[in-house]
Amino acid sequence: MRGCRTAVLLVVLGAVLAVLGTGTAQAAGYRYWSFWEGSGSGWAYATQGPSLVRPDDGSVQGFRFAVSADSQDAAKPRRSPDFGAICAGTPARDNAKRIALVIDSGTAADAPQGETPPALRTACARVPKDASSAEALASVAKPLRYGSDALLCAISGYPVAGCGEQVSGTTGTESGRATADPSAPASASSAAARSGGSGGGPSAGVLFGVGAVLLLGIAAVAQARRRRG
Repeated sequence: MRGCRTAVLLVVLGAVLAVLGTGTAQAAGYRYWSFWEGSGSGWAYATQGPSLVRPDDGSVQGFRFAVSADSQDAAKPRRSPDFGAICAGTPARDNAKRIALVIDSGTAADAPQGETPPALRTACARVPKDASSAEALASVAKPLRYGSDALLCAISGYPVAGCGEQVSGTTGTESGRATADPSAPASASSAAARSGGSGGGPSAGVLFGVGAVLLLGIAAVAQARRRRG
């Protein structure tokens, strides 16, 4: 009977590993732009879309293109939000405001096949006082491209095609959130929603499957013991 019990435990272990392996194989990422607001010396993920944010004079806004495995850990722009440095050559004017912009097109690993990400760039947008972040971006980084679901797909024509598409297999080294504009109520939009908002660990479905397999294994071991008795 000891051999029977060992065999049952091996079957359970194999099933658990198979379930976990399935969860890993199904992992996928999404490729899109994310939207950030300068906060002190760092970046804070924007809770509203750029069309809804109307930054004050002296604000810094960031946009980052990256591949995201989920909607939790977003890839930040790779330059600090330094308004003084970015807008040093743009004097203030009456009835206008200056918004410093950091536009980070990401790494080669994040780029769609056949495309090379443009170099990180900064710009100082001088716009009307009631202008939104989206309008500030449009004033310095045309052409912009939007999807049918108001997802920001391209800045300065990058990328040429695609919009929040799923990337199968290994994802990029950093994560991001999608930026919806101009009418979405928040910057997290359809691409992030499609990712399911899961973290790096197993999904609830995978954990449920593991639990079910363990229960079946325990029942099998108990039945073997009863037969031995």
